Amino acid sequence: MNAPLLDTTNPGKTILVTGAGGCIGSALTHALLSNGAHSLILLDHSEQNLYEVNMQLLAAGKSGYVAVLGDVLDGALLAEMFERFRPDTIYHAAAFKHVPLMESNPVAVVRNNAIGTWELAKTALRFEAQRLLMISTDKAVNPRSVMGASKRVAELALLRMANSKTKMNAVRLGNVLGSQGSVGPLFQQQIEHGGPVTVTHPDARRFFLTLSETVELILAAAALDDSGKIFVPKMREPVRIADLASRMIQEAGLQTPRGIQIAFTGMRPGDKLEEELFSAQELLEPTGDERLRRVKSFPLDPEELDASLDRISSSVDQRNLAALIAELGKLLPEYQPSETLLGLLNPSLA
Repeated sequence: MNAPLLDTTNPGKTILVTGAGGCIGSALTHALLSNGAHSLILLDHSEQNLYEVNMQLLAAGKSGYVAVLGDVLDGALLAEMFERFRPDTIYHAAAFKHVPLMESNPVAVVRNNAIGTWELAKTALRFEAQRLLMISTDKAVNPRSVMGASKRVAELALLRMANSKTKMNAVRLGNVLGSQGSVGPLFQQQIEHGGPVTVTHPDARRFFLTLSETVELILAAAALDDSGKIFVPKMREPVRIADLASRMIQEAGLQTPRGIQIAFTGMRPGDKLEEELFSAQELLEPTGDERLRRVKSFPLDPEELDASLDRISSSVDQRNLAALIAELGKLLPEYQPSETLLGLLNPSLA
């Protein structure tokens, strides 16, 4: 890390953003620097993403940050960063998120999303950081995808490590319009190429947020004086993806059916018709911010959770998919693996 030193005039006010080169991470970084943050660590394992956010910040005349190439699974790197810069606040935006792709790469997504979060939380606790906020997803609720299951395990690992000295929380968000891999840019590209615009199912619905709304909610969640909690925003009604596609086609000056067609392609592995922000086993409570609610759920036994996390980590290290799926099922009885995932164990089921 031969980067310029951060601003040391505000000791204890250094901020670490993981996944800083991604859509949410880079938007959050811009917002933090624009709002007066002086010392930021930008961590990303994608060289291209880190390069792009670094060039954007340089072009905007921003300073007071270091760009670090690496990931949260590198314990030695984390220890070096925390020892050198002593981050006070951590925004954990790094995650694998593409559902169908992750169904074919289950070990990678659990390793990155769940074990990586656990590693980060342990390091934050060790160095007595004041606050860690993870950006979670509605797909963690009653997961049908291994990506969703990995984020639910990450939530549990994070909340397990939280205490009054190092406050750790998570905020569940819906789909972010315009983010990499979201339907908005995909539909726009398909429209520009003359269609068809592909939608999985006529009744598929999703919660949508703009990027600016997402950043505002993240900053609001980080400001709440809680520890070991999950927050969910008060969302608008979910949007039918087919309606979004139709609106984008119309806004492009085209009319269906004479213009670009919508093609329904069928549900993909790990997809749900509708997402949920909380489960039937969870209750919602008000917070000090009217935009956010606190999720109240029954706590798991700490020793049992620790043992489960150890077994999941061991299964990942050994690339033992059968053991991994079994452990996920024990920890998350609501998780229903897809046929694609089960087919990796038994090709005759694929």
